[in-house]
Amino acid sequence: MVLRSGIAWVFVFGLPSLGCTSSATSPRPEAAGGSLSPAGGTGGGTGGATGQTTTPGDPGKNDVTFTIDTTANVHAISPYIYGSNSGDFTKEAKGLTLARMGGNRLTAYNWETNASNAGSDWQYSNDNYMSASTTPGQAMKDATQKALGAGASIIMTVPIAGWVSADENGACPSKPSAAQIAQRFFPIVAKKGAAYAYPPSLSDGKIYADEFVSYLESQFPTAQTDASHRIFYMLDNEPDLWSQTHSEIHPDPPTYAELVQKNTDFAAGIKSVAPNALVMGPVNYGWQGMVDLQGAPDANKRDFLEFYLDSMKAAEATAGKRLLDVLDVHWYPEAQGDGKRIVDDGVTAGEVQAREQAPRSLWDKSYKEDSWISVAAGVGPIYLIPRLQAKIAAHYPGTQLSISEYNYGGGNDISGAIAQADVLGVFGREGVFAAAMWPMADKIPFIFAGFAVFRNYDGSLGAFGDTSVSATTSSVGTSSVYASVSSKNPSNVIVVAINKATNAQIAGFALTHTANLVATDVYTLTSAASSPQKVAGLSAIATNAFVYSMPAQSVSTLVFHP
Repeated sequence: MVLRSGIAWVFVFGLPSLGCTSSATSPRPEAAGGSLSPAGGTGGGTGGATGQTTTPGDPGKNDVTFTIDTTANVHAISPYIYGSNSGDFTKEAKGLTLARMGGNRLTAYNWETNASNAGSDWQYSNDNYMSASTTPGQAMKDATQKALGAGASIIMTVPIAGWVSADENGACPSKPSAAQIAQRFFPIVAKKGAAYAYPPSLSDGKIYADEFVSYLESQFPTAQTDASHRIFYMLDNEPDLWSQTHSEIHPDPPTYAELVQKNTDFAAGIKSVAPNALVMGPVNYGWQGMVDLQGAPDANKRDFLEFYLDSMKAAEATAGKRLLDVLDVHWYPEAQGDGKRIVDDGVTAGEVQAREQAPRSLWDKSYKEDSWISVAAGVGPIYLIPRLQAKIAAHYPGTQLSISEYNYGGGNDISGAIAQADVLGVFGREGVFAAAMWPMADKIPFIFAGFAVFRNYDGSLGAFGDTSVSATTSSVGTSSVYASVSSKNPSNVIVVAINKATNAQIAGFALTHTANLVATDVYTLTSAASSPQKVAGLSAIATNAFVYSMPAQSVSTLVFHP
């Protein structure tokens, strides 16, 4: 497991720890995303943006062939996958589309005073770390204004563990007595059951989650109607770890029954105020949380996520409306190289290779990483996204999928950019609804560069398209490729091509498209600089066929156009 500090916007305490090893579910028969096949040979055909398909010619002999077909596997890419928990939308993080206000600090956040508790990250301290302001909700309002002002949406965490900070008087006992809890914390309740007020009463001894949501909705009245400036609501943070991270307010491990009841009650409270808002849960910390809620007392060998989805489907039937919209989990890879976990900044040859291959565990049924999940727990290939999507399809169809924390390490190395770019490509291709990277250091320029190849490849907010199309590689071990078209300019094809090899590779592109593509603008990211650089463009060598020499260890954004 990875234990992180405070809120997601400031990094002061703690670094990740290794995950625990225990039993896990056995693989299920979901299909892996994407296929691997060499490009087809000859072709001709007519061009022009007329809707008539142009068959590609032969790009010739090469090290790797990328086959792209804009008429196959066509689906919208969610705009919310390009997110971060940093709250940074300037400089290297320019162009991101989602922020998340989350993390351990939010579990005991008191919106009425902005007080919060650090939990095990720092002396179980009640303090004003979130904001020095005592204006109710100011910390959350400021974060929301920052995100929406940058043209992004935001995930807002709603505390549900049961207690929030009542003061800012510093350290608390890790397991306080009932009297100490009553003195240092206020209960948080899902529904007020009375008229909302602003400012809220500071003397009633309770904090109301629905009143908090009412406040935010009043401050941002278009948050549920403007698709590019939305507020999503998340049901707390990593409840499977509450007894470790927040033993001061939840000393016992949560049970399946308790967490479902809390999710049901608080989601109903949120929806009573904002019926069109999307609610996300259960926010598991990682693999073992998904399997059995980190060994919950009432697990009884039941798969937690399946139980959770079944229960939230039943809750919808009882409530007469959907309460859970998005299944959310966290994913910090447990994969190792040279005996070290890839989420750190290690750059030995083994770590780099493991980091660059790790995104395959998101989708590839044939890929088995070196981790306790795959090896010691006997899971084998993880293929996380299809696995979770299959659970959703079987137990609560219509639920979306989000990964609101993840990190693949290598923030100061090109391998971090390669992994980050690969992950974003997978998210778009595999239909993930929302995702937010968690920065684990103050300076991670190459991870943000991995975002830039999709969101700001030319320094002027040049972006990958909003529609995913078929793109396959003949060598999944040494390369990845993702292709898109944009609703603003469907004649162009925008491709992100990744060379994971330590040597340059000649890539042949064969593009089936409804226009005759004759030239390509190219922007390349290498270890030489932590931002994409424009390089010489390409010209077609045959109908919709191109050849490009990919630099060693690089990510390239190519804009193919008529």
